[in-house]
Amino acid sequence: MATAHDVAAYILKSCGSMSAMKLQKLVYYSQAWHLVWEDKPLFRERIEAWANGPVVPVLYREHRGAFNVASWPQGSVERLSDTERAAIDDSLAYYGDKTAFWLSELTHREAPWRDAREGLGAGERSSREIKQSSIAEFYGSLV
Repeated sequence: MATAHDVAAYILKSCGSMSAMKLQKLVYYSQAWHLVWEDKPLFRERIEAWANGPVVPVLYREHRGAFNVASWPQGSVERLSDTERAAIDDSLAYYGDKTAFWLSELTHREAPWRDAREGLGAGERSSREIKQSSIAEFYGSLV
């Protein structure tokens, strides 16, 4: 199984430099659609419902303080299977040209992030997990 680091490395290799926030959202959507299409997670790392949308904390710890990210040396694109790459590529085909702000706003309108943040204020800090089951159920209902 891939890691979130492998997914981040693949996205940056495919799309080039981007904001850390956009990278986080593209990793999230890659996980979401892989859960739907393959009925299993793309990576095991936790996704949390932060104020600006879904965040994978292990990735955040690596890019913290950086606005733009150009490469991801902690990941290896070679560890991704053809099926995993295809799911990421399909996600990038739809979401890849969107801005970080657009992606963040989209996640704010979707149930997995909203449900995980239930009862919290708009900018309130949170480490609540967005469960894979919630992600799979919501995005699966869209197909």
